[in-house]
Amino acid sequence: MTSTENKTLPTIPFGPHQLSRLILGANPINGGSHLSRFVNMQMKRYFTDEQIQALLHQCEREGINAWQSSPGPNLEAYKAFRVAGGQMHYIALASESPTYPTMLQDLVAGGTIAIAHHGEVTDVFWRDGKIEQVREYCRRIRDTGAMVGVSTHIPDVVERIVSEDWDVDFFMCCVYERHRTREQLQELLGHVPIPLKEVYLESDPPRMYRAMRSTDKPCLAFKILAAGRLCDQQELVEAAFQQAFSSMKPNDAVIVGMYPEYEDQVSINAGYVRRFAV
Repeated sequence: MTSTENKTLPTIPFGPHQLSRLILGANPINGGSHLSRFVNMQMKRYFTDEQIQALLHQCEREGINAWQSSPGPNLEAYKAFRVAGGQMHYIALASESPTYPTMLQDLVAGGTIAIAHHGEVTDVFWRDGKIEQVREYCRRIRDTGAMVGVSTHIPDVVERIVSEDWDVDFFMCCVYERHRTREQLQELLGHVPIPLKEVYLESDPPRMYRAMRSTDKPCLAFKILAAGRLCDQQELVEAAFQQAFSSMKPNDAVIVGMYPEYEDQVSINAGYVRRFAV
């Protein structure tokens, strides 16, 4: 195989589509490291428009055929990628926005195949006892013709939606419940760590993987690398991929943000998926 030929990855059925079991995430591109503002700035510096396009084309050559992101600049980058001949799918997060009433319509017009209610917003509604507002937004997504999903960081949300048989096609599942309340952390740990909003517990992934197995619908697991906290050693990255694919259903996939400035994370991660997604 020459360097100009496309490689392949295992895929899953996803509505009328086939998705690679490795999907490109967007946080590094957006400068959202979940580590520090200095890393955020470094990522933003690196990801020029040209570097974003280069990353998308490399992903496609490695067999990654989907990008998960949001409305805004990345949707415009995706449209430019398609104009240049790229064939990857686009999966988006969205939620109610009084300042952007055409969000769903713009996503579908831009070629988005699937839209999930944004996990950060889902979790706020859950904590406030207003999860039905998520269900109503899912109905609005359904009306666009796109596939309908719910994103969350909380396993109980998945289990609740499954038990009530919501009209959704897929879930996006953070394997770390990273923003517990001060009271929850005090109860779990006996103290409140700093920073409060970025706490990653090694007992979290098994909980979310169990929730993912509670439904036969595709689940897209994200933050399997604990927002970069497992990236210091390649052995930890490998172990996280192995844990994910040994814990998920055969019709689940992972979403992984990639920052290839210092190492070829695209080919490394694709190699793990070829090894473990059997």
